[in-house]
Amino acid sequence: MISARVQIPANVAEHLRDDEIHVWHLPYLRQHGRAPLRSVLASYLGIDVQQVILTDGEHGRPALDRVRDPSLDFNWSHSGDHALIAIARSIRPGIDLECLRTRPRALDIARRYFTADEAAAVSAVPAASRSAVFLELWTAKEAVLKALGRGIAFGLNRLSISGAGGLLTLHQLDGEDPGAWQVHALHVDSSLVAALAWRGEKRRIRLWTLASDDR
Repeated sequence: MISARVQIPANVAEHLRDDEIHVWHLPYLRQHGRAPLRSVLASYLGIDVQQVILTDGEHGRPALDRVRDPSLDFNWSHSGDHALIAIARSIRPGIDLECLRTRPRALDIARRYFTADEAAAVSAVPAASRSAVFLELWTAKEAVLKALGRGIAFGLNRLSISGAGGLLTLHQLDGEDPGAWQVHALHVDSSLVAALAWRGEKRRIRLWTLASDDR
């Protein structure tokens, strides 16, 4: 996984290979809505940002209203003042991001909504580490569900994930072959927990931090 701070080049889509996923880390303000996402997509599509029209799928997943590059797909997530955007060809990526903070009810939530094995994994670590382990599992589950085109109403206990520190394994996903899926933790910043998932072969993940205008 490559990480660098850059401005998006005008011909960025030409550098998106079929065996890659591009992930952009950028600053986010809630009042901007989807403007940052539309701006990044405009760079890949080679069009003005005003021409990027987004619609919502049945479960809230954004999609391009006008297909200019049928092979291109994307997903995004934001938490606090950070956002992540994943862009790839010929697969549907799912990405999720959470700010790392203490979650006093992490174990209670895991026991209620996660699988028994996942709840046991959260319970097994010292209390000081539980929030991080809980969020690793939470973001991984969310990333898979977003790649699937579903929301958490699908049921967090209908998929099972294990692992830590970037080595994640999908053991169960109702209605799917878990072996056909890739799930990766993303090491974006020490204050963030993030995960990326997709159905398909392994790909190279290229991670960039989008330089702000004042840098």
